Amino acid sequence: MRNPAAALLSGAILALTGCGGSSGLMSSETDPTAVKLAEFPDRPYWGDLHLHTANSIDAFGVGARLMPEDALRFASGEKVTSSTGLAAQLDRPLDWLAVTDHAEGLGSTRSLAEAPTNSIRDPKMKRWHDLLNAGPVERLQGTFEILDGLNRNSLPAEFINDKVAAERTSRIWDAYLDTMERYNRPGKFTTLLGFEYTLMDGTRNLHRNVIFRDGKDKVSQVQPLSSVGQAIPDGVWDYMDAYEQTTGGKVLAIPHNSNLSNGLMFELTQPGGGPMSAAYARRRIAHEPLVEITQVKGDSEAHPYLSPNDEFAGYGVAGWELGDLVMTELKKPSHFEGEYVREALKRGLAIQARTGINPYKFGVVGSTDSHTGLSTADENNFFGKFGDTEPSAKRMLTPYPGTHTGRLSWQLLASGRAAVWARANTREEIFDAMMRKEVYGTTGPRMTVRVFGGWDFAPHDLKGDWVRAGYGRGVPMGGTLQPAPVGKRPSFMISAIKDPLGANLDRVQVVKGWIDKAGVTHEKVFDVAWSDKAKRRPINDKVPAVGDTVDIAKASYTNSIGAPELTAVWSDPEFDSQTRAFYYVRVLEIPTPNWVAFDAMRFNLKLPPDIIAKGQERAYTSAIWYDPSV
Repeated sequence: MRNPAAALLSGAILALTGCGGSSGLMSSETDPTAVKLAEFPDRPYWGDLHLHTANSIDAFGVGARLMPEDALRFASGEKVTSSTGLAAQLDRPLDWLAVTDHAEGLGSTRSLAEAPTNSIRDPKMKRWHDLLNAGPVERLQGTFEILDGLNRNSLPAEFINDKVAAERTSRIWDAYLDTMERYNRPGKFTTLLGFEYTLMDGTRNLHRNVIFRDGKDKVSQVQPLSSVGQAIPDGVWDYMDAYEQTTGGKVLAIPHNSNLSNGLMFELTQPGGGPMSAAYARRRIAHEPLVEITQVKGDSEAHPYLSPNDEFAGYGVAGWELGDLVMTELKKPSHFEGEYVREALKRGLAIQARTGINPYKFGVVGSTDSHTGLSTADENNFFGKFGDTEPSAKRMLTPYPGTHTGRLSWQLLASGRAAVWARANTREEIFDAMMRKEVYGTTGPRMTVRVFGGWDFAPHDLKGDWVRAGYGRGVPMGGTLQPAPVGKRPSFMISAIKDPLGANLDRVQVVKGWIDKAGVTHEKVFDVAWSDKAKRRPINDKVPAVGDTVDIAKASYTNSIGAPELTAVWSDPEFDSQTRAFYYVRVLEIPTPNWVAFDAMRFNLKLPPDIIAKGQERAYTSAIWYDPSV
């Protein structure tokens, strides 16, 4: 059993031992045809689809000094020095990484801060230049003046839309593409090209990450698209269509932080009002096949207000359920329905019942949204959201950046990770797996989770070549089951294996959603496998808690409870062959300490009573749908 606290104390704080990566990673080797493809997707490839560096307008302004090359070196396993001077290294390298800096004002704060003072004539920009080069408080003030101007579309032209801004964006974009190409090594470490389209309706979060399948030869034909002046996603979809038509390439978009949209991310209507049309629903799902379900600014799976019968709903919502991105608009209970992924999956069924098209038939991933250049999602090695929340004795009670947000940095999550079931570690295979939604997200741990749905799976199938059986007689996560054979119920082969360096598993659950004949949507959570079944017999259809071995003072736990692996073949006991439904798997670990417990131990701090210092980390798979009309 790994004791994370002991592992940290054995060396310098956060200078974890690594197992891979070297400065020799750079390579011009980009030919994926040299990589042998497995017959079936053979393993989950781990990565991050959402990472910012000093090229992002806010990341630099709040202390980030690492560039895309630093981010790639770190993700591939190398030790780097963080923006605040700390040694940083992953205990295991990632398999792939997307660096997604904000398109809006790309590199603008860095360029302004580095510009000679006598070259700046605009008084406002001179003020920001001075603030960005002063202390942390002044730097933060300058950054949020700039971001406020960005939201109001009132920045000086050279920040966003004149020749100077265009030349800066082009120069930084080209350098970024060159760096990503140098670090792309098919079969060993993959870089995915992309950017963040930072769409806002006021301060309501509608951000998307745009991810390309292609390399520099095609992606260099476009520039990253700014969302300034836009409040609906149609503009980025137009951009994506034009890219594919012009280059023959492929691109997708991933919405994130739906929990901060104040109900706008997963609406029943379409922009301009009125019920969502079939054409609009079709366009949305064609461009956005995935959603980011968990990240540093909260978890967006489910909320207790929407799922009162689910005792595990509400993970990671503390602080983030209060309002929009910067608390300009406080949240109303009615907003939750348009913000959480489970409810969106149900809404998709309702829209499909009316239009024939499901706009929310998406898969799910986790990613970090770190603005430090460091893709960290492990509780014992968390480098925060911004430079001012890198490890220190003060960070957990630091106000979350913004004006009067009412949020503190202890509410940040060390989350998440994206797992992709692919045949090889290449851009093409990873992207294609995302398009078919054979992906899942975790809050950080690297559990191996797999699920197949079919009509005749039985327990003995798990003892044989069950993966071949799954693909041959069923569909993987992200797939759709055809109309049921007469008298059959869907059965699901499920396997969950703990993170080799992490905690044992508590339970495996299937979350079902459906729409009845009256057009009303429903949900139910089924416990399908759990540890220590002899002692944990269900009471009123609820499996008792697994127990708790967490020692907050030592930031430790033991694997004396839980199970290293859980499997099940489960059939829906309440199946109706005429009813549309979805099924996704949620896997829970046993309780473990979170990053604030590690900080308290490292810096000898006394935790205030309202701080959450432990929890049950988890994985969410993409759903399998049942559609009787297919």
